[in-house]
Amino acid sequence: MPLETVWIYLFVILLVLVFMLFALVYIICRNTEPYPKVLRYGEEKYFLDPNTGEKTLFPSIQDEWSVNISVIVPAYNEEERLPPMLDECLRYLEQSKKAGLTYEVIVVSDGSTDKTVEVAHSYAKKYNTVRVLALVKNRGKGGAVRLGMQSARGSVLLFADADGATTFSDLKKLDESLKHILGFDYITSPDKTATSHAVVCGSRAHLEEEEKAKRSLFRLLLMHGFHFLVWFFCVKNVHDTQCGFKLLTRESARVVFTALHVERWAFDVEMLYIAETLKLPISEVAVEWQEIEGSKIVPVWSWLQMGRDLVLISLRYKLGAWKIARPKIG
Repeated sequence: MPLETVWIYLFVILLVLVFMLFALVYIICRNTEPYPKVLRYGEEKYFLDPNTGEKTLFPSIQDEWSVNISVIVPAYNEEERLPPMLDECLRYLEQSKKAGLTYEVIVVSDGSTDKTVEVAHSYAKKYNTVRVLALVKNRGKGGAVRLGMQSARGSVLLFADADGATTFSDLKKLDESLKHILGFDYITSPDKTATSHAVVCGSRAHLEEEEKAKRSLFRLLLMHGFHFLVWFFCVKNVHDTQCGFKLLTRESARVVFTALHVERWAFDVEMLYIAETLKLPISEVAVEWQEIEGSKIVPVWSWLQMGRDLVLISLRYKLGAWKIARPKIG
């Protein structure tokens, strides 16, 4: 084949690639809202008091704080794994009341089709600090956490997985890190805490070496590939973005979850991407963690979905298709 013909072919291929790139950018920008539109049905704005049968309007994260800490527990078909988690959580929080802590627990049933709502209401009968947000339709973990956050009263807000994989008493480690960032704590200085900025992430990174021995080569490649994609495209300063044990001040939760678009598994990554972009103080704290049977993640398929989402998160923000409302920080 003559050299000129080869160059012509290469030029045509280059043109096609450029056209495809521009088409992709156009599709992303054309079909994307710059700010999230959060769907919330009328009945999702209320919580039921199972003792009286009365429904009460949830507060808003835009309101002033009225308890020291809100614990958000996203739950999808968790009738079996939820009770042990709530038992441990409430035992720790009730014990902490002796030190002056006030709290609430918001269980967000993410369109569950089992008895998750009934189980959560059984705890609300015994504890007036427990509220149940029953979503009409499944939103995904990120969507459930966001609606729980936006309904919370805390000076600080923690979200914790319903499976109880993280030892709840490790909250004290997150508290210590938060105090180190701010210089004060949310029990003695809840006003100052609520209006400050900080994000503290529980982390399982210290357990990776031990876990490597239990994983196949294929799963190890997927895990390291996912970590690389997270670092390359989105989050530079947090090694374990997926641990479901994160503590935010009220102001940081308000800013981050107002901007959040992703409602499925990769929401943690977008949340931390937003926090890093806004230069919020972020710390990562080692916590105890154990594998609990019944995970909703399908190892290969879920990781592939998250990998796709990571690329799209980065592209959409870099292209300006997604935007972050930038508050005054400091």
